[in-house]
Amino acid sequence: MNKVLILNGSPHQHGCTATALDEMIKVFEEEGVGTELIQVGTKDIRGCISCNKCSETGKCVFDDLVNEVAPKLEEADGLVVGSPVYYGSPNGNIISFMNRLFYSTHFSKHMKVGAAVVSCRRGGNTASFDVLNKYFAISGMPVASSTYWNQVHGFTADDVKKDLEGLQTMRNLARNMSFMIKAFSDAKVKYGYPEVERGCFTSFPDGK
Repeated sequence: MNKVLILNGSPHQHGCTATALDEMIKVFEEEGVGTELIQVGTKDIRGCISCNKCSETGKCVFDDLVNEVAPKLEEADGLVVGSPVYYGSPNGNIISFMNRLFYSTHFSKHMKVGAAVVSCRRGGNTASFDVLNKYFAISGMPVASSTYWNQVHGFTADDVKKDLEGLQTMRNLARNMSFMIKAFSDAKVKYGYPEVERGCFTSFPDGK
């Protein structure tokens, strides 16, 4: 069975972000795609300190939820990252988590389908959406889209339940993501994944 890993970056387990993600989970189940929801926002996640120990050990030097989730991401066919908007950006926990998760894991994320979901009261959603999508874009992960920006509006979970277009967007996103995952799985067998070149790493160390 194909599987999607879902990260909730909100400190509120049953809040606005969770309401959006729950709408997606219902569709994934209908599509026969397995899911695992992980609460990131309720954990104490510190940021990356650029010690580069992960290049030696294959895991983050801080042995917490990041290292627990890493093998789950390796096995997953897709990743959904949800976050509330804090001052026009994803919240601090999910940023710290994603920085360390993506930097410390050296397995290929190529062709895993990624989707970002944000919730806000009124503004800051597209800026937060853009930040989260960059993790996918730098890792060779196709980004799933929907019929509008992947966002819901509301100050409470009950508010979000009234955002009918936002919930519709979540359902369409999950359907599109399910299709992409299944299509890529079939294409891998039929064609193989595209070649990935890794020979060049330009840093201009001589200053020229």
